[in-house]
Amino acid sequence: MAKKEETNIISKIEDYALEEIMGLRFGAYAKEIIQDRAIPDVRDGLKPVQRRILFGMYNEHHTYDKPYVKSARSVGDIMGKYHPHGDSSIYDAMVRMSQWWKQTTPYIDMHGNNGSMDGDSAAAMRYTEARLSKISNELLQDLDKNTIEWAPNFDDTLLEPTVLPARFPNLLVNGTNGISAGYATNIPPHNLGEIIDATIKRIDSPNSRLDTILEIVKGPDFPTGGIVEGKQGIIDAFTKGRGKVIVKCKYEFKKEKGKEQIIITEIPFEVNKANMVQKIDEIRIEKKLDGIAEVRDESDREGLRVVIDLKNNANKDVVINYLLKNTDMQITYNYNMVAIVNRRPMTLGIIPILDAYITHKREVITRRSKYELDTYKTRLNIVDGFLKMMSVLDQVIKIIRASQNKMDAKNNLIKEFSFNEEQAEAIVTLQLYRLTNTDVVALEEEQKRLLALIKELEEILSDEEKLKSIMKDELRAIKKEYAHPRKTLIRDEITDIKLDDKDLIVKEQVVVSISHDGYIKRTSLKSYNSMQGEAPMLKPGDYLTNIFEVSTLDNLIVFTNLGQYLFIPVHIINEAKWKELGKHINNLINGMSDGEKIISSFVLDNKDSELTLFTKNGLVKKTKLEDYIVSRYSKAMMAFKLKDDDELVSVTRNKNNLLLISHNGYYLNILSNEVSTVGTKATGVKGISLKDDYLVSGITYDENDDYLTILTNNKTMKRVKLQDLEKHTRAKKGSTLMKKVKSFDYKVLTAFISKSHDNIILNEDGDLKIIKSSDIPIMDLVSTGSSISKTKVIDAFIEPSYESIEVLKNTENTPKNEEIIEIIPEVKQTSLDDFYQDFKL
Repeated sequence: MAKKEETNIISKIEDYALEEIMGLRFGAYAKEIIQDRAIPDVRDGLKPVQRRILFGMYNEHHTYDKPYVKSARSVGDIMGKYHPHGDSSIYDAMVRMSQWWKQTTPYIDMHGNNGSMDGDSAAAMRYTEARLSKISNELLQDLDKNTIEWAPNFDDTLLEPTVLPARFPNLLVNGTNGISAGYATNIPPHNLGEIIDATIKRIDSPNSRLDTILEIVKGPDFPTGGIVEGKQGIIDAFTKGRGKVIVKCKYEFKKEKGKEQIIITEIPFEVNKANMVQKIDEIRIEKKLDGIAEVRDESDREGLRVVIDLKNNANKDVVINYLLKNTDMQITYNYNMVAIVNRRPMTLGIIPILDAYITHKREVITRRSKYELDTYKTRLNIVDGFLKMMSVLDQVIKIIRASQNKMDAKNNLIKEFSFNEEQAEAIVTLQLYRLTNTDVVALEEEQKRLLALIKELEEILSDEEKLKSIMKDELRAIKKEYAHPRKTLIRDEITDIKLDDKDLIVKEQVVVSISHDGYIKRTSLKSYNSMQGEAPMLKPGDYLTNIFEVSTLDNLIVFTNLGQYLFIPVHIINEAKWKELGKHINNLINGMSDGEKIISSFVLDNKDSELTLFTKNGLVKKTKLEDYIVSRYSKAMMAFKLKDDDELVSVTRNKNNLLLISHNGYYLNILSNEVSTVGTKATGVKGISLKDDYLVSGITYDENDDYLTILTNNKTMKRVKLQDLEKHTRAKKGSTLMKKVKSFDYKVLTAFISKSHDNIILNEDGDLKIIKSSDIPIMDLVSTGSSISKTKVIDAFIEPSYESIEVLKNTENTPKNEEIIEIIPEVKQTSLDDFYQDFKL
């Protein structure tokens, strides 16, 4: 027996692929939530939960003309009878249908806390009371006249409507939104009066074009008002079901007590007012925009009011444009008009939606007319019987008294007076007291009224024009009762918000410092001056290579050894105190790779000036400073198109003469005009001819410069007068800077322009040693230099001054155009026309 049962079980097992099982199950799930949860029906514009709430409350007589009842009571009835999905989903939907800022015509009249525009949640359902609003009756009217189809509820104990009769196009009037599997819908509210006028127009002119409808329906009409821009987006949505419009708040400029104010009285649809105000205040606190003094929410029972106080010197146009662009004072609203049509989700334009509703209304009126016609005919038959009975009342009474029972009485009446079954039933069940006041005149009047009604209903059912007339009369009655003026202003064109970045920056003089290891920071003059010339916070072994006094409106360009440059607006540099480390430059601009080093930096001040770039392989090019200006600066950009084995050695501001120094001790001294000015991505031209050699320094100089300082690999240095250097032409090997000796192979580590008052810092294996530039001897070209150190010098640079900028400006003896020299193995050099540029010392 057990084997037989086991065989039967095995025979029922079937093999399926997991993909097939998942597909079938998800398909069933998707069908359920699309059809019966998230997407509204095109006919009444309601989702199942909304329909069940309205029907459940209507069925329990919780209507607008009855007292409020506890929301929990309604939720319990609806959940127990029609919607077994949890009380929170029902109550949330009920609350939303009661919120005026979410629906143009709320369907629930809720007594108590039903939330707010600030995102506050409603009170628990045990505290609130609710009933249907008056307009809800227009969706439910004639529900008992066989106007729609019914279906069993979830446990087959009751019937619920599959759609409501809906006496107006609710889908367009109140809009909807929802997300299901693979489908989403987002339909905004529209003006009830306009939608009804458009429906009537469509009834009268079934072939009317979209242009005609657009003359009636201007666009969405949000309950929160606001301004909608973009007529083309509305046309796209009304044509294809998808479109995009801009929704912005309604505001005005007002001057009160000498202060300029921005008064906001309407905000975009579904924007959280509290979050919007908080965002505006954050912009003020974080100083992202200069000009806002204070923001307050002064909304009360009288209406919405947000006040933004402006500073005395604020540009109100810049402030409002920035806020519109960076807060929810302006949003983008995307039409996605998806609805269920014949149990299928479809994307529809406004005309198909109106046509679907008209078809539904025609069916509702037809079914109602048939129901009423049958009812009136039945009643007319009874009235005819009563009139006939009154003419032979004594005989009727006599026959009834002589009959054995009810059935015998009916049969006798039918046989004797030719009453039909229904008339005989009505007569024998007539209570005796009714005979005392049965008025023949009243019956005759009722007969005439019934005949007139029957005639009218038959005309409706047989005459299409009569049917249309009834449809239009009902729609006009709804408009007369519930229509309201348009709240949202429609503008054809989208306002182009133009913002100059400089208008948004708080103008301030600051100190920007860049270190050898790439750390950059912006320091206020107050913080800088308070340090009384102290050194800044740096990592061990790091040192400053650049210090600029600039405005927050200025821009910097930073060059790397791999031929890239970084465009850095000063205002995006992280602000830090002078004694704080700052952030690495990679935190501001992406694109620098491991091992890539900063070699030069400049302030973009005189855009007509030129830069000269030198590479390790002896290439040189000139570019205009303005060519490095960009609008997008999120990543590093190409400054010099280098070959694989090449790199940038130095970048300097262009002067009359170019001096190229090689590792083997050769120099080439040429005029600047021998090099053409080219673009940022060009390769450049050959500056010096190199063989088993490479360039260590590229220098520009003019008649104001005196000495060339040279550092060798044998810990020697010397100064050479620039006027002693021989002139050359481009692309030659050049002349030697020092004598070749057999005892040691002298190599040049770096060379730079210096002045007698400069302090040179030598980095001797991590120890810093200061020497004066005047202590370095002036020698001829054949000498190998004077020894300056007993240990290996791996780095050297001019000592930067940490004195107060204000003090420096007022000190006559402060040297100008100082240079910082950086020496590393395989050498590079940067100058402080490169570093203290725009210092205005």
